[in-house]
Amino acid sequence: MNPSIKQLKAFVAVAQSRSLAEASERIHLSQPALSIAIRKLEETVGGPLFARTTRQLALTPEGAAFLPVAMRLLDDWAEAFEDLNERFLKERGKITLAALPTLAAGLLPGLIADFRARHPRINLSLHDVLADEVNQLVREGRVDMGFSVAPLNADDLVFEPLMVDRYVAVCPLGHPLLGQESVTWSQLAAYPFIGINRRSSSRQDIDAVMAGIGARLDIICEASQIATVGRMVAAGVGISVLPSLSFRQIASDGITHRRLIAPDIPRALGVITRRRHPLSAAASAMLAMIDIPEDGPRSVDI
Repeated sequence: MNPSIKQLKAFVAVAQSRSLAEASERIHLSQPALSIAIRKLEETVGGPLFARTTRQLALTPEGAAFLPVAMRLLDDWAEAFEDLNERFLKERGKITLAALPTLAAGLLPGLIADFRARHPRINLSLHDVLADEVNQLVREGRVDMGFSVAPLNADDLVFEPLMVDRYVAVCPLGHPLLGQESVTWSQLAAYPFIGINRRSSSRQDIDAVMAGIGARLDIICEASQIATVGRMVAAGVGISVLPSLSFRQIASDGITHRRLIAPDIPRALGVITRRRHPLSAAASAMLAMIDIPEDGPRSVDI
């Protein structure tokens, strides 16, 4: 049997006061109960911890060696519960997030700023990665939640949609396609094209749409960074396709966009968590701050 916290408190109180009466008052335990706690502790450890004299209790050599250990155990116990309490009060802890670069730059800064204002002692970490990596980080429990497109064939994940984005054709100013209110996907095949990262969810959508309509893009260059795509389009190297949220982050002189239709491709974006794995108190507080529309995801204004 292991010593109980009650027995350790009794031992430390008696060791420090050398008096049952004083120790009894200090820890609010009757003297008979205190004596029983000490006796059971001695039975557990296998020998006497106090040498009883006519005037006071003195520690045996074994008791003197055990005193600092017992005090440390009590401190650790108190600190453990203090830490746990602070975590439930959102006064301590850490939240780790994963998000598509578009959402990491567009949605999360405001959310993180609001959360930090309410819970300044919670540490935050953010991974801006591609959709497959978001899913994997959430699935492995390496992040508390992810912000991305809806995961496919992922029964172990929960996706709550926040918004619906759509794709736009990105063109340099003066381009012929800008004379239209919207652009069809098939029209893209007639112009030099700047491709985005082949591993990105956007590129996978683009390739799937073009294959579905039986058209092929004239990809003359590929770039991993959305900002690079924007500058190349502005320089007149070619046109491109981006989600409208991504375009917002690179909008500058020299480029603009048109909505892509025929087909119209909605792109649901939301928050991803692990099914059957509860969030920490801190992560739950952040999730509660996210405006999840009850009547369905809102459309992003292009």
